[in-house]
Amino acid sequence: MPDNDNIASVPKIELKGVCKSFGPKVVLQDLNLTIGHAESVVVIGGSGTGKSVLIKSILSILRPEKGSIRIDGKETVGLSGRLRDAHLAKFGMLFQGSALFDSIPVWKNVAFKLIQANRVPRKEAKDRAMATLASVGLGSDVGMLSPAELSGGMQKRVALARAIAARPEIIFFDEPTTGLDPIMADVINELIVKCVRELGATTLTITHDMASARKISDRIAMLHEGHIVWEGPKRDIDHSGNPYVDQFINGRAEGPIKMQVRKL
Repeated sequence: MPDNDNIASVPKIELKGVCKSFGPKVVLQDLNLTIGHAESVVVIGGSGTGKSVLIKSILSILRPEKGSIRIDGKETVGLSGRLRDAHLAKFGMLFQGSALFDSIPVWKNVAFKLIQANRVPRKEAKDRAMATLASVGLGSDVGMLSPAELSGGMQKRVALARAIAARPEIIFFDEPTTGLDPIMADVINELIVKCVRELGATTLTITHDMASARKISDRIAMLHEGHIVWEGPKRDIDHSGNPYVDQFINGRAEGPIKMQVRKL
């Protein structure tokens, strides 16, 4: 029998000294980040600071030049073949802009991983897709529509349903409230909290939206110039004592973060 206490003591996700460059451009630089089991961590930071590269590196889509990325204590850098497939099976993801397939109905979008990767029989996959849609507040009639027939908020709910349908251990949320009005954004945030709690999943979210970060996180980390410059419980974000965090969360033009503006 596995020792549950020992399992819980090993971080679900652990990055140590991760470096990733594209030619001369250094994107991640000695990045360290630890996420515990069933913990929700939100990474904030400006555009181009490496948030998406961070997620792609954890997924083994990109391979860092240096450093370690461990899932459940097991090294994942350099995985290939069946080992990489088994690694990816642990993840679900809600993509920025939802990224639904327009050519298939909603229920097939939700069931896509179940059918294509998990080889779940079509009828069972459809039933699970419909049940998952119901869990995000969408009726069975929505399952038969095409994504183009849905509003932005409904598309985001479908994308959330797709992310959780296979009951993943880890879920990534990439700018989950982008393009939504404040009320719908709060609805999506509430659904994320509800669904993640029910699954007991570990989550990593990247976002610019501080309202979303405050709502869905246990802990917030700020990424700047390729490394984490601050991290702590969300309750500490407003008195972090960190000038980068202070500038970012208050949306100030003046401060240590310098925006690159092309002069005409």
